[in-house]
Amino acid sequence: MKSLSITGLILLAVSALLFYLTTDFTVGGITISHMMGVMAGVGIGLIIGGMVGYVSKGSALKAEEKRKEFKQLQKDKEDLEKQAAEIAQREAELQRQNQNPQI
Repeated sequence: MKSLSITGLILLAVSALLFYLTTDFTVGGITISHMMGVMAGVGIGLIIGGMVGYVSKGSALKAEEKRKEFKQLQKDKEDLEKQAAEIAQREAELQRQNQNPQI
């Protein structure tokens, strides 16, 4: 992502330099001014694309981390519910044994 932004900045700087050095805009055929426009457009596109890609990747990573955390919390909840059920079952068995002592 950073390399795209750096490449875009370099192309934008080259196009600005070429624009500064040549100010004659001739329409007859492909001239240096056409190349300046193309490089400027590509540079700006790469800068914007790099920023959008960086932001979207960060958002995707955060969303994936939240999904993993949610799944882990669900597993923990299921484990706690199983433990609570086992404890309740043991307590019920102990109460039955205490109510009906066999001597």
